[in-house]
Amino acid sequence: MGLHFPRPALAITPLCELKPGQTGCICDLSEANPAVCRRLMELGVEEGTHVQVMHAGLLGGPLTLGANGQLIGIRRSEARRIGVHAV
Repeated sequence: MGLHFPRPALAITPLCELKPGQTGCICDLSEANPAVCRRLMELGVEEGTHVQVMHAGLLGGPLTLGANGQLIGIRRSEARRIGVHAV
């Protein structure tokens, strides 16, 4: 039998901390506003979905995300409540 080493846990980062061009895998929607969560699910964005930050608005403006071949705008305050694993 070979030795088994546990994988290090991936750090959860708020979506709003990703920079334009970075990609993350959504892993935690539990803190998101239920209306925002529902809308994201309608767009096919749920836990396990890879999203890329396409653009970050100036002075704390909204983020533009690319996911499932579409562009999605989200307030930075809502993005702060969504956890991702940076990819």
